Amino acid sequence: MKTRKLGPFNVNAIGLGCMSMSHAYGTPDPVEAELTLHKALDIGYNFLDTAALYGFGKNEQLLGRVLKGRRNEFVLASKCGMFKGPDGKRQIDGRPEKIREVAEGALQRLQTDVIDLYYLHRRDFNVPIEDSIGEMKRLVEEGKVRTLGISEVSSDTLRAAHAVHPMTALQTEYSLWSRNAEISVLQTCRELGIAFVAFSPLARAYLTGKLTDPGTQLEKGDIRHGMPRFNADNYPLNLALLDEYKAIADEAGCTMAQLALAWLLAKGDHIIPIPGTRHVAFAEENFAAIDVDLSADQIERLDALINQQTVSGPRYNAATQQEIDTEQF
Repeated sequence: MKTRKLGPFNVNAIGLGCMSMSHAYGTPDPVEAELTLHKALDIGYNFLDTAALYGFGKNEQLLGRVLKGRRNEFVLASKCGMFKGPDGKRQIDGRPEKIREVAEGALQRLQTDVIDLYYLHRRDFNVPIEDSIGEMKRLVEEGKVRTLGISEVSSDTLRAAHAVHPMTALQTEYSLWSRNAEISVLQTCRELGIAFVAFSPLARAYLTGKLTDPGTQLEKGDIRHGMPRFNADNYPLNLALLDEYKAIADEAGCTMAQLALAWLLAKGDHIIPIPGTRHVAFAEENFAAIDVDLSADQIERLDALINQQTVSGPRYNAATQQEIDTEQF
């Protein structure tokens, strides 16, 4: 099995994003989620990613309930800094007292004594990053958290956080159609010895080839309805790129999803993709990408085919983009 370094941990090269089991992509199915979690561990996944935000704690509760008897089989990552506000809506809050509150709740929801990797989910621009990371550092000192990470921040913010306490990982979106991390943070992570954890490596199902008509295939409430790349103007243009993409997958002897993951793995040995799914078959398909080797020519053709110049539409709408530390790009 191909492994990668995640701070003090050695994990298999592809991890499991658990968000979709409870949040964001249609109606959750707890029964199938439970089957998928157990199957994932059985076939070799040993790095699982969740967050307090996902289902406002429901995803952490799911992992705690289902996997408490198998806790020693995987590295557990969760996140603070973005959770439910007083109005019941999503809120970014990096104040030390809120980080403490969310972390204590996470330990209970996850039914564990310690979280292996704890991220600051979003930077709170109203709170100095040193204050947020400082409180997380105290969680490490108390033995409630083993290592720290940070998500969706600039290279400058990453360095500032790393100066307060060593960062084990930075997590942000990275795939063929979301390439902004290549400008700065990928190299900064390599320089500092920090793992780069790539979320949405399948471009929220675009790169699987299975999503051909978001307007009819996506349930009401699916977050992709609000993402410009999936709207009726942009998505047909993006779909047109997949004919040649599928031809490269066929040439490589893999599925379209596996091609996307193999491309990421080839981009750096410090990169760990965490494709998310709630389906057993997709978990199996994604994990098998570890064994796909691409030629230099295939990687070059993929780079030229799907990139920031050829994709139609921005990553997020304007309101969501304002929440992110855009200097990372």
